[in-house]
Amino acid sequence: MLNTSYGFQNLLKEGHKHYSGLEEAVLRNIEACKEISNITKTSLGPNAMKKMVINHLDKIFVTSDAATIMKEMEVHHPAAKMVAMASKMQENEFGDASNFVVTFAGELLSQAESLIKMGLHPNQVLLGYEAASKKVGELLNKQKIHEVKDIRDVEAVNQILYSSLFPKLQSHAAHFSQKIAEACIGVLPKNTADFNIENIRTAKIQGGGLNDSFVIRGLVVSRGTETLSVSSVKDAKIAVYNCAMDTQTAETKGTIVIKSAEELLNYNKSEEELSYKFVKSIADSGANVVVAGGSISELVLHYLEKYKIMTIKVTSKFELRRISKLLGATTMFRIGAPTPDEFGHASSVELQEIGSARVTVFRRDDRDDSKLATLVIRGSSINLLDDVERAVDDGVHTFANLVKDSKFVYGAGSSEIALARELETIASSITGLDQYSFKQYAKAFEIIPRILSQNSGLNEDEIVAKLYSNYTSGTPCGIDVENQTVKNSEELKVYDHLETKLWAIRLASDAAITVLRVDQIIISKPAGGPKPQKNTNWDEE
Repeated sequence: MLNTSYGFQNLLKEGHKHYSGLEEAVLRNIEACKEISNITKTSLGPNAMKKMVINHLDKIFVTSDAATIMKEMEVHHPAAKMVAMASKMQENEFGDASNFVVTFAGELLSQAESLIKMGLHPNQVLLGYEAASKKVGELLNKQKIHEVKDIRDVEAVNQILYSSLFPKLQSHAAHFSQKIAEACIGVLPKNTADFNIENIRTAKIQGGGLNDSFVIRGLVVSRGTETLSVSSVKDAKIAVYNCAMDTQTAETKGTIVIKSAEELLNYNKSEEELSYKFVKSIADSGANVVVAGGSISELVLHYLEKYKIMTIKVTSKFELRRISKLLGATTMFRIGAPTPDEFGHASSVELQEIGSARVTVFRRDDRDDSKLATLVIRGSSINLLDDVERAVDDGVHTFANLVKDSKFVYGAGSSEIALARELETIASSITGLDQYSFKQYAKAFEIIPRILSQNSGLNEDEIVAKLYSNYTSGTPCGIDVENQTVKNSEELKVYDHLETKLWAIRLASDAAITVLRVDQIIISKPAGGPKPQKNTNWDEE
């Protein structure tokens, strides 16, 4: 029967939820975003604490990487999800500063909450925030103090990468920044705009220490060869198969009825003959390396050994696709000899032993756009290797950002204090009510040096006061967490990528402004019927 009663509650299906007003919608949303910000705050900076996240598949992540924490937490609150999405966007675009986005957005909303509780309407807060966020780009561009003139200079790039890696790897940052700089510059094409982060790969091999990690020029496949008699091939012609290399494997199931020993003998002979012809056709085509994406029968493997054809089995379809792209090969889905157009080429393919692991290395130095480098990461546990891999990924993204734009500002809280002071000066010249929110936007930048101080066990008020004092006197300073003090930024040599920081501020501001614009939350009834009742009388089996 049609419900003709008045009121919003009767407009929607039974089971919906509706929240409105300051208390129910705005302040609740702010509280949710503050909670998610509090989770990542302690993971910011060199002395960050790690989180142990166990996802829906029971996989354990021990990391301080905010992007991974946000991804594996599976945030469900709609307002908090906006902040998580902003963090994800920052990670996708720049590969760094995702923690900054969550932390700064949470602080902006915290400052907005205090203004709303004082009596300001959310729209008045929004006006000040929007005006301040437009000024940030102009002010940040004025702070540019460092620019990498030659991106092929290993030492200059190493200094920049060290700033990015130190918060994540600390004592191992110098080693990895050097290795990443060598790997990235080694594969950098003549036209630097064509640099592709996919050309820097990682291979994780348990054993040894982090400082035993090294770079190999080429693509490393974490498997040995199937053919033991061949361990190295120069000027390789490579056939790539993405099907089972078994002459008896058919697309459909079938039954063979053998009535006598003679029939069985003939059947075995025919199988051998087919395998022999298949491998001989490969050898006659000139191929000396085979990469297989499926199973390889013992007979086929026997003849591959006989013809001295190196064979590598790759179980990952993504790895197979990557190898095909590197070698310029066409992946074949049929059993047969490759045509000249389907061949891949490599300068060398060789088997190497790293610790107790056997790996295969593909090198192709003849083409500028096919150069690859693999950073082999050594370590004691899988969780440690995973965390270092994420740090390496951030370092490679930093180099990619450097290739696009080589401008940098001072890090370690220096640029945030400068922005806070400049915005506060502008706020004092505004006459409307939005001057309060403009000032609070400026004050929100203090959260970064405050958290860096807190995580290092320092007195945050004292450190922030020193940073302001030094900036006012014309000597910008940053927080030296190693020596537990404030140090001249020029001597500290910690840099943040200007474009990365600018976009992180914009994304955090947009997320906070979007949350503040919401004054009602309407949640429809979830899809699906009621859960089935448990029957206690059923047998356990």
